[in-house]
Amino acid sequence: MAAAYPRIPYGEADIRRIRLRGWLYVDKTRFLRRLEEESYAFLIRPRRFGKSLWVSVLENYYDRTRADEWHAIFDGTDIGRQPTEDRSRYVILRFNFSAFDDTLETLRERFETYCLIEIRAALERNADLFPDAAIRRILAHSSVDGKFRELFRYAGDHGIPLYVLIDEYDNFANTVLAHHGREAYESFTHGGGFYRNFFATLKAGAGESGGGLERLFITGVSPITMDDVTSGFNIGRNVSLRPEFSDLLGFTEEEVRDLLALYQDRGAFDQDVDTTLEVMHEWYDGYRFARSAQGDLYNTDMVLYYLSESVPNKPIPDEPIDVNVRIDYGKLRHLLVVNREAGVRFNGNFDLLRNIAGEGGADADVNLSFPLERLVEPENFLSLLYYFGLLSIRGASEGATRLGIPNQTVRRLLYGYLRDGYRDVGVFSVSHYRFSNLVRHMAYRGAWRPALAFLAEAIAAQTGIRDYLDGEKVVQAFLAAHFSLVGHFVIHSERELNKGYADLHLEPFLARYPDVRYGYVLEIKYLKRGEAVDGTAVAGRLREARAQLQRYLADESLRRHQPSVRHVGLAVVFHGWELAACEAVGDE
Repeated sequence: MAAAYPRIPYGEADIRRIRLRGWLYVDKTRFLRRLEEESYAFLIRPRRFGKSLWVSVLENYYDRTRADEWHAIFDGTDIGRQPTEDRSRYVILRFNFSAFDDTLETLRERFETYCLIEIRAALERNADLFPDAAIRRILAHSSVDGKFRELFRYAGDHGIPLYVLIDEYDNFANTVLAHHGREAYESFTHGGGFYRNFFATLKAGAGESGGGLERLFITGVSPITMDDVTSGFNIGRNVSLRPEFSDLLGFTEEEVRDLLALYQDRGAFDQDVDTTLEVMHEWYDGYRFARSAQGDLYNTDMVLYYLSESVPNKPIPDEPIDVNVRIDYGKLRHLLVVNREAGVRFNGNFDLLRNIAGEGGADADVNLSFPLERLVEPENFLSLLYYFGLLSIRGASEGATRLGIPNQTVRRLLYGYLRDGYRDVGVFSVSHYRFSNLVRHMAYRGAWRPALAFLAEAIAAQTGIRDYLDGEKVVQAFLAAHFSLVGHFVIHSERELNKGYADLHLEPFLARYPDVRYGYVLEIKYLKRGEAVDGTAVAGRLREARAQLQRYLADESLRRHQPSVRHVGLAVVFHGWELAACEAVGDE
């Protein structure tokens, strides 16, 4: 017996299967009309945002060999009600470069073989347009570049429109860069490298008068590889920051609310919709892909993950973060550390990451393109974090774009990268098991002192970390990175409370752990290592922190939002790397 509600297509990226089987689909087809104004387009979005599904929409809408199923797939959608003249018109060549591993010795051979398979399949599907002699002539060339050139020439001569779709164009290039380094990456993206030649051929096909390559659409997660293989995306237009395409991928809040209401109406979702939206807003919302865009977006994968874990009629998921959205630290490592004969050490990008974690963001305009060699420049590294989805547009500040951490999921990922980075260069590592237990005791028992003492003792014992704790914001990010090990708290940096900004707010995650009894507001004061410090200086900092905490704790929103929780203020004073003092406020 079929379920009374549509199946949630979590992990699905085939519009044909989704529509023919009646699964859930949030209609984005209205963007097809606008995209037709861009013959050659490049779209960058973070991982798990629905890029592959959109490529599938393009493939099924425009592929002439799928015309018989066009109505079954698109009837009832926006584009189905008012289709364009170009529907079911093109010979489609679709490439997905996410399937390659990073084995360098056979990478070119596997790339050539894969492209050959896809070109041959497209020709065979359209055998009415390509006679056997033409197919043999196209496939006779030894290289992919030669096959493409012959195909473009034949299509142009015979009026055959071609549409090339490339999904995850930079996936294997990023993997090679992360695991084998810059020299290996440049071997195929620079000079006469096979990947550079591949895009040079596409560029020639797109620019050729009367050529058959009429349309090209490419997706990826960063512009670096495209800049390296083309010296900038001069094949066509990078539409990634264009406001009219801002919500092409991702869900608006209205769309998310409609999804929850749909499953609730079908009797498959019994969580309170408003409460669920609060959780989703905290963990999945906050993405904005243009400065002038109206409103933020929810990550597609995260919303579908939550629904798939909650339907039919299940409680909130045990783990709010889908492991599939995580960017492996290994893929960021080469951006954060450098290897020297004396050992591994941090570079300037790690300092930027620490500052972002402590301050919640940074001011920097997003660059549309930049090569790998310029990634050391701070504005380019910040742009890359934006493209990865680790930062998002939050507005403008004195003419510059304000970038901020979009949500709790990303915040926890950043904290994890900080912990991994400290461990990677051998400056600090603690037992996650032991510390996690201590933080749980903070949440349930109000026993905050052992957790702070544990960190203080670990810092004293592991001298490498001392040189890195060189400021209030750095200490703030360090503490947050370790307190985030336990999911019982939602970590907020610079939380606005009673017209002030608390350094850290450890807010109990009551939607998942309703029996947590304690929350914490931390005010951190820092005395420089070079300062001569006596008891009077420490006492003065404690007084300042206590006064601020009393004001923060008087914020009515704390009690109104979580009446069952006792919020404790912690006045924390560091002298360099030493925990000089810590006192509780409001713990009576």
